[in-house]
Amino acid sequence: MHEYTSAARVWGLSCPGFPEEVSRARRWTRDILRGSPLAEDAELIVSELSANAILHTASGRQYGSFHLAVAVSAQVVAVSVTDDGGTATAPKVERQDQDAEHGRGLGMVSAIAHRVVVHDTDQGHTVTAELYADARQGGHPC
Repeated sequence: MHEYTSAARVWGLSCPGFPEEVSRARRWTRDILRGSPLAEDAELIVSELSANAILHTASGRQYGSFHLAVAVSAQVVAVSVTDDGGTATAPKVERQDQDAEHGRGLGMVSAIAHRVVVHDTDQGHTVTAELYADARQGGHPC
């Protein structure tokens, strides 16, 4: 964060629901967080959440899209992905057999992030993952 900025800064990106847009979202996140010790974790989280939006919601259908927000403060990096909906249930962590080919993404996000929140929106769902600059804030061991 810039030394003269005291509040959180927020960036937003809308992407068409094409698989190649996941790498664009990842690069965009990496560029915003360049130099941050949380950049790699945030990049991985964005990749998983974006891919989930495309694979499991209307975001991956014709004319679908997903929306990404990155909020940065001195204490927290929060990444949010909003999908186009089209599913009856909200995203949730599912315990999968170790041989399962799908279904581990949100569990991995939950293991990396200090906090994950899922919100229903008018159009779909928003999954927000927070990474704390000081891991003790989130209750994770140092």
